[in-house]
Amino acid sequence: MNTRIHRRDALRMGAAAGLAAGVAPAVIAQAKPKPIRLGVVGVGGRGTHLLRLAINAGVEVPALCDIKEPNLNRAIGIVEQTRGNKPEGYSKGPKDYLRMLERDDLDAIICGTGMQVHAEICIAAMRAGKDALSEVAAAMTLDECWGLVRAQEETGRIYMMSENCCYWSHMLMVRKMAEEGLFGDITYAECGYVHDCRGLAFDGQGELTWRGEMARDYGGNLYPTHDLGPIAKCMGINRGDRLVSLVAMESRSDSIEGYVAKRFPADHPARKVSFNLADSTNVLIRTAKGVLIDQRFDMYSARPASGPYHALQGVKGSYDSRLKSIWIEGRSSGHKWEPQETYAEEFEHPLWTELAEKAKGSGHGGADFFVVYDFLETVRNGGPAPVDVYDAAAWSSIIPLSGKSIAEGGTVQEIPDFTNGKWKNG
Repeated sequence: MNTRIHRRDALRMGAAAGLAAGVAPAVIAQAKPKPIRLGVVGVGGRGTHLLRLAINAGVEVPALCDIKEPNLNRAIGIVEQTRGNKPEGYSKGPKDYLRMLERDDLDAIICGTGMQVHAEICIAAMRAGKDALSEVAAAMTLDECWGLVRAQEETGRIYMMSENCCYWSHMLMVRKMAEEGLFGDITYAECGYVHDCRGLAFDGQGELTWRGEMARDYGGNLYPTHDLGPIAKCMGINRGDRLVSLVAMESRSDSIEGYVAKRFPADHPARKVSFNLADSTNVLIRTAKGVLIDQRFDMYSARPASGPYHALQGVKGSYDSRLKSIWIEGRSSGHKWEPQETYAEEFEHPLWTELAEKAKGSGHGGADFFVVYDFLETVRNGGPAPVDVYDAAAWSSIIPLSGKSIAEGGTVQEIPDFTNGKWKNG
């Protein structure tokens, strides 16, 4: 059983963890904390959503940044309406966030931009003495992954990746079951991000979005953290085990071209875009303990909405989110799957026990609330981050390494030990 994770949860969760441990509310009551002074870089749809959640949590917002003035003005108006102050806006080009980071009235930032610049913004934020919450994925290249690790280690600032799927109630439940040994030693896992996002490749004017630009410029698994992150947490990756190597292969690319042909007329510039992304990419990952992870990425195939899926196989039991079912040897009746809800009351995570009502309506099944909540709690407590820089680097490294494996005809790629041996102390 991995007790280290439970101790981290107790440190981060404050009152919620105290209640779960049986501590009386009067004992854990604390004075109202000083509001965290937060800036947001990138206030499009996702950044604005996280901004609203942070405002609801009581932060102060001195400054906001976005290269698109309509986005920026909308976000400034939200702060004015809800907090009563007008934050200063920064929109003088793609590097204007650097000017914002020079302010001495910011404690932390949320990075809600397109994925391609997450790493450079968060590295700059930590170097400027600010804590950082980054949207997913954390980085696009190995150099960026290492840059994040070095910046966090050298500055001591808090870095957290905003992987909301790790906070789904059923995944926190399964993680708790895994930590308590119900599945036995994990030997195999499956996960995947299978979600028809063709409509998100272009904006309303037919211009490529940051997702479309990624599909044009990169190959491999471009969105690995929603599915790999929860699995890695269940397996204790970077806390007793680590990802050591991968090999990747891909299908041909047909779906996005067909979508473009149907959506845009023959003379539209979108017809001239050459996409590099395959319809489906599969990555096989091995861990130091010999666990095999089968990961699928498919963002452009025509299908009903499905999203991330997760499955675990241990020597004593199995879980599959696609079936919403669990089977535990010696506990389940015969060889019949049980609904995952069967275990909800016994293994519900304390975060959901205490804060489920507040999480309602926050997005992604309530998980968005917990991402912002945990980040702000981590900033107040001084760490450690629940999804830290080593998690972010390891999970995000799947992007460049899967692309390299495919480009080289399916060669095995070594995954760096971003923890420099710390994972062995898990």
